[in-house]
Amino acid sequence: MSGKFHKENKEAAEDWLLSYADMITLLMAFFIVLVSMSKIDPAKYEEVQAGMAKDVGNREVTKPLQDLKTELLGEIAGAGVEESVDVGKDDKGIVLNLASGTVFKPGSAEVRPEILPLMREVVGTLNQQRFLGYQVEIQGHTDDTPVKTQMFPSNWDLSAARALATLRLLAELGVAQSRMKISALADTAPRVPNRSESGKPYPENQAINRRVELHIYPR
Repeated sequence: MSGKFHKENKEAAEDWLLSYADMITLLMAFFIVLVSMSKIDPAKYEEVQAGMAKDVGNREVTKPLQDLKTELLGEIAGAGVEESVDVGKDDKGIVLNLASGTVFKPGSAEVRPEILPLMREVVGTLNQQRFLGYQVEIQGHTDDTPVKTQMFPSNWDLSAARALATLRLLAELGVAQSRMKISALADTAPRVPNRSESGKPYPENQAINRRVELHIYPR
C-alpha cells in the first residue's frame, strides 16, 4: 500500500513539473512574439543612446573638476587667505574668486607682491597635464562706487585693467595666453547687494564685490 502511495505522489510531482515547464515555455513564446511584433523607433533609440553617452561624459568631466577644486582649496588654505579667496562652481566649471584688496593695491591695477606665492601654486595646478585643456576666463569686477581718475575714468576701465593685469601675471608665471581671455563687468554682476534698499552702502559687501574671478572650465 505504501509503495503504491509513494508511486502516485511521485507521478503527481512529475505532472506538476511538466505543467510548470509547459507554462514557462508558453510565456517565453508569448514574449518572443511580442518582441518580434514590436517596432524600434530609431529616433527614440538615438535619444536614449545620446543620453547615456552624455551621462558618461558628464561623469568623466566632473571628476577632474572636483580634483581641481580640492587642489585650489588646499593652496588657499596653505597661503592662509581663506577670508579673501574662495573657490566656487558655476554651470561651466570652477570659479576662483580673488578679492581685489588681496591682489591689487588700492585704486590701482598694480599687483601686490604678497599674492605671488599663491598665484605660483595656482599656475602650477593649471599647468598639470590633466588640466592643460582647460580655458581660463578672467573677469574683473568692481563695487558700485563710481571711479573717476585720470588713469581709470570709470569702473569699466578699472575692472578691465585689473583683468588684464591678472592675465599678464598668469602669463608671466607660465599659463599659455592661448588658454586665456578676459572680460570687464564693472559693477554689473555683484555677488552680494552693494547697498540697502534705502541706498545706504554695505562696506563689507562692497569689498566682496571688488574682485577678480578666474573661471576655469574644459574647452
